[in-house]
Amino acid sequence: MNSRHNQDHVEVETRNVEQRNDSSQVASTLIKYVAYLIIFFGFLYFLIRYVFPMF
Repeated sequence: MNSRHNQDHVEVETRNVEQRNDSSQVASTLIKYVAYLIIFFGFLYFLIRYVFPMF
């Protein structure tokens, strides 16, 4: 049997992977989590400064 004949029936699958990097979405997510951190640390500051001294 001819080896070239066997290779003619091989199907080759090509896959195109596109990496999307939307900088505006990354920036809005960063701003959101920074706001969460500011609120969290502000709440901790409030607890330590005003609530804990009452006890």
